[in-house]
Amino acid sequence: MAPLEELTEAWHEARRDRAFRHELAGLLETYCGRPTPISFAARLTKHLGGAGVYLKREDLCHTGAHKINNALGQCLLARRMGKARVIAETGAGQHGVAVATAAALLGLRCRVYMGTEDERRQALNVYRMKLLGAEVVGVEAGARTLKDAINESLRDWVTNVATTHYVLGSVLGPHPYPAMVREFQSVIGSEALLQIRKQHRSLPKLVVACVGGGSNAAGIFTAFVPYRQVELVGVEAGGRGTRLGEHAARFAGGEPGVLHGTRSYVLQDQDGLVAQTHSVSAGLDYPAVGPEHAWWHDTRRVAYVRVDDSEAVDAFHLLSELEGIVPALETAHAIAYVARVAPRMGSGQAILVSLSGRGDKDVAEVARLEGVTL
Repeated sequence: MAPLEELTEAWHEARRDRAFRHELAGLLETYCGRPTPISFAARLTKHLGGAGVYLKREDLCHTGAHKINNALGQCLLARRMGKARVIAETGAGQHGVAVATAAALLGLRCRVYMGTEDERRQALNVYRMKLLGAEVVGVEAGARTLKDAINESLRDWVTNVATTHYVLGSVLGPHPYPAMVREFQSVIGSEALLQIRKQHRSLPKLVVACVGGGSNAAGIFTAFVPYRQVELVGVEAGGRGTRLGEHAARFAGGEPGVLHGTRSYVLQDQDGLVAQTHSVSAGLDYPAVGPEHAWWHDTRRVAYVRVDDSEAVDAFHLLSELEGIVPALETAHAIAYVARVAPRMGSGQAILVSLSGRGDKDVAEVARLEGVTL
């Protein structure tokens, strides 16, 4: 509890400090490229028929995903706390790359834990992290994916807390992480609310985002939660089947439980043991979900649906071919859901999608799945 209490106090002090907020805002603008634009997907809209589709372009952030928003905020906080070393977990590699980038910028030592299965799927990002000066530690335990990387990160942190800050990458883990990460990512929604009103001249009918731990979704949903007329939909990984172990749909197959210091919905067996998960996307296969998403689900403010692997891969191709945007496989799940519902909506309505990251990292894996030799 001591390091969590120290972090909570430091975070609350930083939030009240105008100089901290100013430095972070400056880096988000001049280093990350914020505000990111909203693009009207004209050809996708025409292809689907029905509602107009708008994309919030987090793929245009420096490092290629929304993860840099939180990584910069937490690395600035680590430096403020006098921590010379940061550690992180990563699944798809985008959070690891973002933390390695922020650490390089701010002169911090960096270690990233990554399951060896994810290292295989995301080899490009493994090399990017090393190129940025980070040490990448492969994790062989369990399913060798994100959950196991978080386990190792927590072990490292409690051993080296005097010198180290753990930059957790999503809206999960013990307090204050869920609230802190959501706040750092809320810039997505605050920008998007103003932009969609300007471009569409009204609020969207629907806002869609993929949900692994849930940071990009929390980032965009937060601004729209007060507007009850806006439907919010989070898209989980339906994987390759409905049986436990074949997917990562926590709301479709999970039960309340505790994992990594958070009470939320957890995929678990009848004895309460955390279940294995599967997704074609390395960033969506966490067996639990951020607690605020659990709250939004239980209060019915956000609807959560599932998209399977094949639908996501089809959407990966669809957006690439129609808009010249190669999305991350995580984002492709959200695009797949839009492809389901847009044709049933009116042409005057708008769908806003959080395009959380670009898909360079996934090209080799999709090619492998399709039997293409690069």
